[in-house]
Amino acid sequence: MMKREDPYPPGDGTVKWVSTDWLLEKSRDEHLMILDAQPNIHDYIQEHIPGAIYMNEGLLRVPQKGRPGVYTPTEAVQSIFRRLGLRHDVPVAVYTGVGPIKGWSDGLEQTMLAYSLARFGHDAIYVLDGGIDKWKMEKKTLTKEFPKSEESDFNANARKNYFVTYEEFKKIKDDEDVIVLDARPRNIYEGQGPWIKPGHIPDAINLPWASLMDDSNKRLIKSLTAIHEIVDHLEITPDKTIVCSCGTGREATNEFILFKWYLEFPQVKIYEGSFTEWSSYPENPTVVGKNPH
Repeated sequence: MMKREDPYPPGDGTVKWVSTDWLLEKSRDEHLMILDAQPNIHDYIQEHIPGAIYMNEGLLRVPQKGRPGVYTPTEAVQSIFRRLGLRHDVPVAVYTGVGPIKGWSDGLEQTMLAYSLARFGHDAIYVLDGGIDKWKMEKKTLTKEFPKSEESDFNANARKNYFVTYEEFKKIKDDEDVIVLDARPRNIYEGQGPWIKPGHIPDAINLPWASLMDDSNKRLIKSLTAIHEIVDHLEITPDKTIVCSCGTGREATNEFILFKWYLEFPQVKIYEGSFTEWSSYPENPTVVGKNPH
């Protein structure tokens, strides 16, 4: 197997993956911003990678007309990103970890933040493969010191070509050239989760996001060979439009950035409303069981 050169993959992709060694080498570079997305602010206070600024993913979504988990309006996100000091000309590395305080991270914080940065207009995002847990395992330096940062004039712009709305999703979901993925765990896909309806969106194929990650570290991507084996087994091919979905759109960020930028499929969308939005309409059918339909 060829050694991966970081940032990976090569080319002009918006989101790339980097190793702990790469980030250690670049961490003192003033032309790199590091964002810590550990689940609890106390996790960050206790330990973080030197130079990292804390950014809680919870700021990225708010309720809308009673529906929870809708992306924060662009103008509000712009204010948050400016407070962070985000700049268009400075790349951003993001990471998360299990969290030393309560240990409640599922590993999705860094993909949620990476997708959101790209969604709102940033062009150079690095995801730390393995997160801070791999960094700690390798006994790399941690700190409690807070870095200095200045507010910026970042201009946020929602990239509507990344996602499909509810109405758009209804129009395309049954097209022959569209594959809808459901990133939730298999038992939730097949049965009753916390939603008002059981099962899954008709014709959605179950691809649990965690199956693409290392069994012992959900921030660490499996080998490219292993990922291709999983994708090929499900007959997910790059000639189709891939629509990533899940429960609230958060698990789908993992598969969106993997298919779009790691596997470099040409047509990848995310249905941000996902099963939460779909099941909120009484007239929408759902399917119970292991089969898509």
